[in-house]
Amino acid sequence: MEAHTMDEHPRRVVVLGVTGSGKTTAARRIAAAINAHHVELDALYWEPNWTEAEVPVFRQRVHDAIAGHDRWVTDGGYATIVMDITWIRADTIIWLDYPRRLTMWRLFRRTTRRLIRREGLWQGNRESFRAQFLSRNSLFVWAWTSHRKYQQSYPQHLARPELSHATIHRFHTPRSFHRWLTTLEAPARAD
Repeated sequence: MEAHTMDEHPRRVVVLGVTGSGKTTAARRIAAAINAHHVELDALYWEPNWTEAEVPVFRQRVHDAIAGHDRWVTDGGYATIVMDITWIRADTIIWLDYPRRLTMWRLFRRTTRRLIRREGLWQGNRESFRAQFLSRNSLFVWAWTSHRKYQQSYPQHLARPELSHATIHRFHTPRSFHRWLTTLEAPARAD
């Protein structure tokens, strides 16, 4: 699955991928390259104490976050919840479909860094050793199981007629994503 249309100058971009694939970093770089508003969906979804936002509240937050912006980049899937708000409006969809071993390694590095630095996340939440390494609800379990789930569900979602207007890129390696990204960053450097 590669591009449906030309996207020399994407304006509204959705970045997808399993936990640990680098969605947020990729989205930030894309947003900087195209001078767009970046929206991290996890920041809108998670309430204090790792409580999930109610669906209508989350949907409204996502709508409000991109409303009034001609250019935006979102990262995070939440396909069944906000596809009609983000995916349908996007002109470009990026799927970071990296190998499981790479995403698990990245997730391990990121989690370890956050634990050591006691990094705060959305709404004051922090990851804990117990939750990440000793729980069945750990991100590692989620990443492991969702990798296969996304392999099956994303192609079906991305083939929907409502997305036929969008350019879809499925990157299997960070190198291929970075090659594409340099085509966006080059005009920004020239300016």
